[in-house]
Amino acid sequence: MKNNLKFIYKYLKNYKITISIALIIIVLSSLLDLTYGYFNGAAIEEITKLNLKMCLFYYMLYFLISVFSGGFLRKIGEYIINKIQLQVIERIDNDIYKKTLNLPSLAFEEKKNGEFINRITKDAEDISDLFSGLFNLVVSLFGSLLVLIYIFINSYIIGIEIIIFIFILYFIVKYFNPKIEKINDEMKKSNDNYTSIVTESISGIREIKTLGIKKNLFIEIKKITYELFSKKKKDNLINTKYSIIINLFRITFEVFIFVNCAILLYYNKITLTFFIAMTYYIYRYTWIIENFQALSKNYQKTKVAIKRLNEILSNKLYKDVKFGNKKLDNSQKTIEFKNVTFSYKEKDLILNNFSIKLEPNKKIAIVGKSGQGKTTIFNLITRIFDTNQGNIYINDINIKEIEEESLRENISIIRQNPFIFNKTIKENFLLLNKNISIEEIKKCSKRTYIDEYIESLPDKYDTLIGEGGVNLSGGQKQRLAIARTLAKKSKIILFDEATSALDNESQSFIKKSIDDLVKDHTIVIIAHRLSTIIDADIIYVIDNGKVVNSGTHEYLLKNSIEYRELYQSEGNN
Repeated sequence: MKNNLKFIYKYLKNYKITISIALIIIVLSSLLDLTYGYFNGAAIEEITKLNLKMCLFYYMLYFLISVFSGGFLRKIGEYIINKIQLQVIERIDNDIYKKTLNLPSLAFEEKKNGEFINRITKDAEDISDLFSGLFNLVVSLFGSLLVLIYIFINSYIIGIEIIIFIFILYFIVKYFNPKIEKINDEMKKSNDNYTSIVTESISGIREIKTLGIKKNLFIEIKKITYELFSKKKKDNLINTKYSIIINLFRITFEVFIFVNCAILLYYNKITLTFFIAMTYYIYRYTWIIENFQALSKNYQKTKVAIKRLNEILSNKLYKDVKFGNKKLDNSQKTIEFKNVTFSYKEKDLILNNFSIKLEPNKKIAIVGKSGQGKTTIFNLITRIFDTNQGNIYINDINIKEIEEESLRENISIIRQNPFIFNKTIKENFLLLNKNISIEEIKKCSKRTYIDEYIESLPDKYDTLIGEGGVNLSGGQKQRLAIARTLAKKSKIILFDEATSALDNESQSFIKKSIDDLVKDHTIVIIAHRLSTIIDADIIYVIDNGKVVNSGTHEYLLKNSIEYRELYQSEGNN
């Protein structure tokens, strides 16, 4: 409870003055509302005395106060509270999205995408109902406390009975709250699984159809939805039981108080005005019961949401990756690994006392069997992961000391299947540089031999690419990704098996692009197809997490058993 209130306060503290004004307005409205019961009771008592003039006077006051309080003051207060609520939820949405982007890569390997999607989109939304519910309950409790004082002044017996009923309500809520929280937590987890498989199904629809696995996926989704809706049915059952008990309690409470008031009036222990006022005031407490019931259910749902959001926002699941404050200059970049050791979690070592120096203005290739750590080298250079031991340097600066923005600006990676955003071609460039001109975009595209194709499209650079670049071939995506990298103006460009799945024509275009980049970039290529890098200036051969040999293609064929085996395994002699 304490942590949840801290979480809420963190976002509300900047609105203390505005909230105070809203509360004053709503409390003033509630104070005026308290007169309704008294004026109604007084009016009826006056009419029993055949005093029509005073009866109408009380009802006129009732009308004027209702218009001013309920129709004006309360609505203004609610408007202010709702505005604050929307601003707070907007801040939470932005914070959780930003924090998720800053999570280490390990988080996305251990957690499903659906869980992060739901935390960003749904958990923050679940909190919104709590704000308005809390304000309404606080105001209702304040007004009800004043009513209770009025009741005690007129009849301490009725006052004590109301307090007893409040305690009974507390124990009912206390019994049901853990059950509601538990089932909400279970539903959140089931919903994460559901969102994950739906997201993957949509993004991978082409593969699903061509692999013929629609039936298998449907069986899996049926199992997940069965689990999800079983929990929702259980939640519905718990809430129905809760509502029945609360409703029975509310009716019992009302009838019990009315009967007692009638008995007290019969014995002249209370006035008719008080008795009639109680027919109004008693509903304040039944409203509180209903509000409390709704709030307690919302709170349990919100409690789970806050816990899930706080796990990310407060670094409880994963620590932020820490960067330094040094900036890289605009010179050519040298990358050096010094005695680096790395493994993924508790798995076998991928790199073992690994050392290598990658020079600029050269076409550098790294080759080796699968699982020897080639892609890991790129993951360490880009700080997707950090070394277990040893250090990596760019221009003699430890990469852990480099500012994140500077590191990202200077390094780009072109993967075998580059990620292209579901935006227009032009918008994909604008994401990197919002001020880039169409002339600059075309210049970059010409250097990667993709401009001619783009110009042949009906909408040219305003063509919508589609989810993941589905409207482009593999080679076109590669060339567009390289053009996008040129627009970024990174000095280090890493090619992670970028040509392994391309046809000869596309491969030829990519090779031309790479050759053009060598003169003013640090170019490092990971390749499975050695035929794509035989013209590299230097080729490093990796085996068992270490560099076992290096040199040109001709040199390695003569002097490296490992390289010769790799080359021959492709059918070369």
